[in-house]
Amino acid sequence: MKGVMDTGDLRAMSSDQLDDELLKLKKEQFNLRFQRATGQLENTARVREVRRNIARVRTIAQQKRGAQTKSK
Repeated sequence: MKGVMDTGDLRAMSSDQLDDELLKLKKEQFNLRFQRATGQLENTARVREVRRNIARVRTIAQQKRGAQTKSK
């Protein structure tokens, strides 16, 4: 499994790719919450990593959208 995402890799992605990555991370977050609720979660630190990766993706996506509106 991946750990912390590199912001350089995220900045190189298009807006559509960032949206796809966000969807994937949200699905993983849901699965981790489900595992925690049923007592099957082994790597509890992964919950925190995924939450922070979601924040990274959202921040970079917002910055890209802001840059697109300024350039128009």
